[in-house]
Amino acid sequence: MPEWITSTGLVDYQDAVRQMEARVAEIAAGRASEAIWLLEHPPLYTAGTSADPADLTDPDRFPVHQTRRGGQYTYHGPGQRVAYVMLDLSRRKKDVRAFVKRMENWVIASLAEFNVKGEIREGRVGVWVARPEKPPLADGTPREDKVAAIGVRMRKWVSFHGLSINVEPDLGHFNGIVPCGISDQGVTSLVDLGLPVTMEDLDVALKSSFDEAFSREV
Repeated sequence: MPEWITSTGLVDYQDAVRQMEARVAEIAAGRASEAIWLLEHPPLYTAGTSADPADLTDPDRFPVHQTRRGGQYTYHGPGQRVAYVMLDLSRRKKDVRAFVKRMENWVIASLAEFNVKGEIREGRVGVWVARPEKPPLADGTPREDKVAAIGVRMRKWVSFHGLSINVEPDLGHFNGIVPCGISDQGVTSLVDLGLPVTMEDLDVALKSSFDEAFSREV
């Protein structure tokens, strides 16, 4: 089992990256155990390796951090649970695609604890929820909102970065970017879905669903 670390308060993004990279180096060298770090950041945008500068629509709104994780632009801020996942795939299965699938399954299983049906979509990274109560798009496509983002990187087959799940962030803060490059669908949170879920509730769900998500075949 990995070590679970939970930080209180808001953690500076660059400090978090430095600590995460140091832990990854220790894991890769066999001097530290795997870890999952649960935290919140102050409001900021991150740009993944596939980020399109045109998708940063309000560059002066919050600090923008270039990051070497996969993916495009994402928002982090208070009310959003960030889980930095530092796992050694050389002890598990050296398959990045399967690892991302496990991450998606983990989020979906955690959301199911609150009777939320999370879904994945071909060509889109992250976890989505259907919003049938909202009007469809102009072409008739049903509305869906993103509730969780996933972006990972590997170093010597040890993962870092991870996922974020919206519990109760200010959803207006997503307006400064095109989240993950997808402009025709929205963003939601557990509280926006009408669920009185706390950060602590979500942490319990993440811990209880971890084993199954990372042990079963994908």
